[in-house]
Amino acid sequence: MKVIDHIRQAKDTLVSFEVLPPLKGKGIGALYNHLDPLMEHQPAFINVTYHRSEHVFKKRPDGGFEKVVVRKRPGTESICAAILNKYNVDTVPHLICGGFSVNETEDALINLHYLGIDNVLVLRGDAAKNEMSFEPEPGGHKYASDLLKQVVDLNDGVYLEEDLRDSHKTGFCIGVAGYPEKHFEAPNMDTDLQYLKRKVDLGADYIVTQMFFDNQKFHDFVARCREMGIMVPIIPGLKPIYSKKQLTILPKTFHIDLPADLANAVHKCKTDLDVEKVGAEWLLMQSRELKKSGVPVLHYYTLGRPQLIADVVGQI
Repeated sequence: MKVIDHIRQAKDTLVSFEVLPPLKGKGIGALYNHLDPLMEHQPAFINVTYHRSEHVFKKRPDGGFEKVVVRKRPGTESICAAILNKYNVDTVPHLICGGFSVNETEDALINLHYLGIDNVLVLRGDAAKNEMSFEPEPGGHKYASDLLKQVVDLNDGVYLEEDLRDSHKTGFCIGVAGYPEKHFEAPNMDTDLQYLKRKVDLGADYIVTQMFFDNQKFHDFVARCREMGIMVPIIPGLKPIYSKKQLTILPKTFHIDLPADLANAVHKCKTDLDVEKVGAEWLLMQSRELKKSGVPVLHYYTLGRPQLIADVVGQI
């Protein structure tokens, strides 16, 4: 079932979660152990992230070095199928530009369609490790809007091979990312919103936001989207604070602000267990207020703390 249909049919705010595929060398049981405490809350869908391959240099016997491509978390397509099969919950695989040619992207979309997966979240993705800025794969997409256009084309039965006439149409529901505090590469919020509107105009069905810790920033973001004519559902993305290190890691990595009240409360904590309690209370406060305001879905980034999030969702 498509995300947009879940939203249209819902009588109340839905819940969804985002998970990582297991690291290479770990079994599928690691993912199931992560998801099990969350499933009692009946998520409408589960997002499965994708991280591009990395280039590492391995020493050869002759003393030289060989550049090797490494994927630390392979198998996003199979992970989505496994979740759908075990839990009977719809999945949303992340689809990124980095590391893929347009032909590889088309093949991945066809495989997802064969597996009965109706949704994708279209992202440009991060720059490769040790690279200062994003560089597309040779023959790949440079922008998320170009990747989105390829998904829309396939939904219309337009394949890369021009001689494929009257071809089967896919039916993907397409999500895109939004940034309440602006994408760090955009020169200003107006420009960032113009890029977002272009994605919606191209065919995006909904928006899910980057994490934020100040609900007012989300409400302001939604208001500005509506003013620009962006009328698709906007889903808030939420994440708990659970360690003091996050006070510096999150702003640096995700280019977001942490409210002074939250930062001060975390600074006063003596242990990370105390931080978890503060983070859970803040997440609960955010969730309750957002639900009261009528958001379509509460989307939780569960990476690392599924039980904390399960406990919070249980109190909403």
